[in-house]
Amino acid sequence: MMFRYRETVLNELARHGIIPRDDTPPELIHEFINALYVYEIRSLRTALAGWRGRKRDYASQVEALRKRYLFSRPPFGFWLESD
Repeated sequence: MMFRYRETVLNELARHGIIPRDDTPPELIHEFINALYVYEIRSLRTALAGWRGRKRDYASQVEALRKRYLFSRPPFGFWLESD
């Protein structure tokens, strides 16, 4: 099956180093994005253990991370061009 991704989605994916082919299903990309997000959140938590800073600083880091991955939340139908 072939998929035509929206240009805006391709641009956001490229920011994360992801360049899907026409036959890459959106579900696979979504799984990868989620795994990447979880990895980054866990890295922040690990860093918190060594931080002498305040939790507020950690919270702002988490919020910034969520904003970077905001595009991955819409349904897959939004990711694809309509015929």
